Amino acid sequence: MRVLAAFDKFRGSISAAEACAIAAGAVASARAGWEVDACPLSDGGEGFTEILTRASGGSERRVPVSGPRGGAAAAAVGLVPIDRIPQGARRRLGAAASGEEGAVAVIEMASASGLALLVPAERDPLRATSAGTGQLIRAAGATGARVILLGVGGSATIDLGLGALGELGIGCLEASGARLESPVPADWPGVRGIGGRIPGTLPPIVVACDVDNPLLGPLGAAAAYGPQKGLKPGDLAAHEAESRRMAAMMCAHFGRPEDLAGLPGAGAAGGIAFGLMVAAGAALVPGFDLVSSWLDLDGRIAAADVVLTGEGLFDDSSLRGKGPGAVARRALALGKSVHVFAGGVALSREIPGLAAHAISPRDAAPAEAMAQAPMLLFASVRQAASGL
Repeated sequence: MRVLAAFDKFRGSISAAEACAIAAGAVASARAGWEVDACPLSDGGEGFTEILTRASGGSERRVPVSGPRGGAAAAAVGLVPIDRIPQGARRRLGAAASGEEGAVAVIEMASASGLALLVPAERDPLRATSAGTGQLIRAAGATGARVILLGVGGSATIDLGLGALGELGIGCLEASGARLESPVPADWPGVRGIGGRIPGTLPPIVVACDVDNPLLGPLGAAAAYGPQKGLKPGDLAAHEAESRRMAAMMCAHFGRPEDLAGLPGAGAAGGIAFGLMVAAGAALVPGFDLVSSWLDLDGRIAAADVVLTGEGLFDDSSLRGKGPGAVARRALALGKSVHVFAGGVALSREIPGLAAHAISPRDAAPAEAMAQAPMLLFASVRQAASGL
């Protein structure tokens, strides 16, 4: 029997790679002799660099960067030879990844400007910056890679990427013409212009994201994701007005149409997708489709008899084409036995052929369940495997 273990992270408790390893161990303890194919997943957030780099035999190096509220962080730059990347993934990266020579630099925003880098008391996106991500982009460009692939899940910011752009030569200017040192949203009222250009030596940037939010409006970056990053309801209207003003100045400076703000995905990661499109001509690609092609997920599902997948919370939104939900749908379409394991399961209806397992005890406090997540996942997978 061949089992595919394709898990995303259980946020705050188990990484995708750890979840796959736990599931593999549980299957081995219940069914000696069964073969397990471990395939960690990523939505562009934590683990994106490690998963893609290791899958294609690339190398990683750590670089020092600043965190979303200052301080020091360490982030990885993955360097993957283009000839080791599957053709389907290369096509999604565009012309810069064609041919057989050179490399792709893989980086993730979560490691430099991620929400998980902040304790709850520090979470205030009006004072958080994406500067560390700009430092990471700069380090990726210095590797000589032909293209930079940036995953943008799990960000702590809503700064339109201006912090990152500041590290790449773009400045926010005050009325005096002086450059604002740290253009966090709280300081935007003092900005009267944009200056500078992206260096011509920077390779093309591809942004992998799985959200389709525009930059502004009720579904925009701040309205949709600001609250989970610490934005207070009373600050939303003022921030939205400033975001509109800053976006217009950015488009005017770079000669780009303002309707870029309305493109699906422009609001990804607090608007860094918009900022990089406007200032650096970055391209947006659907993150899970890219990851799926890179990992040959369809082929691995087809080769499996049983598919195990999961994440921290599996609900109706999980079934809208991304991550474990997409794995489950693809596997069910091929007639595979599919089991989903999650800290919590909140589906509005049963899915024929899908066995969903909530691993957290009903009476457990969230913090307690998260602390016990590895043990709970092992026990739940082992029990399910024993019954197959």
